[in-house]
Amino acid sequence: MRGRVLIVAGSDSGGGAGIQADIKTVSAFGGFAMTAITAVTAQNTFGVTNIACLSPGMVADQICAVLDDIGADIIKVGMLGNAEIMEAVSDTLDRYPEIRCVIDPVMVATSGARLITRDGEAAFQRLFRHCFLLTPNLPELEILSGRTLLTAQEMEGAALEVREAQNISWILAKGGHLRGDEVIDILLSGENREHYRDKKIDTLHTHGTGCTLASAIAVCLAQGDTVSNAVRRGRNYVRQAILQAPPFGKGSARPMNHMCQKEG
Repeated sequence: MRGRVLIVAGSDSGGGAGIQADIKTVSAFGGFAMTAITAVTAQNTFGVTNIACLSPGMVADQICAVLDDIGADIIKVGMLGNAEIMEAVSDTLDRYPEIRCVIDPVMVATSGARLITRDGEAAFQRLFRHCFLLTPNLPELEILSGRTLLTAQEMEGAALEVREAQNISWILAKGGHLRGDEVIDILLSGENREHYRDKKIDTLHTHGTGCTLASAIAVCLAQGDTVSNAVRRGRNYVRQAILQAPPFGKGSARPMNHMCQKEG
């Protein structure tokens, strides 16, 4: 077992996304997953029917309890729930500036519904000072950049702007929402620019792809991979998890297979 990953995120009772997907992903790569749960949801493949956020103090206490004893090689941040929790997480992470953070900015549901308030957006900005790698999808990048993005070129330009404005080391702009037959993801740093392309898969088994990819990258980084190789391995893993998905659920947000054979 190699690579300690602390995951700060919400719970998905259906097991396809959130903390459940994160733990399964880190375990599939042979890492050690720890958690600070921010919210509990009642959801299945049809959607979310209820959500309860934990208190900001409880979220902060979970983070401190883990880091002050076990420690972490990297922290993965997912859904935080509300502005108060975001503030608490940011304040708590100030105590551990040496630990890199992979942040998946969970702002928009698959349906297109916004999952973050205006107050939450402002509070979320504070987290950027802890961010080593940001992994926004296209709708999230539109929120962060404040403009509509229709092409890979526009997505790349917006990602560059966000990275520079927020002083983030790396950003992975995910283009799965772009029109066309390909999934185009773009990884950027100050000196590097890499494009990843794959043919889109026609399937309903894509619930939790964002959580899963960010956690896969996080555990690879925790194990010593370069950012480029961590992204490549993470993308390959998510693709296999989709292709090997179990026949579970009757709704449109169906789960992947986190225990897939990673090489296909």
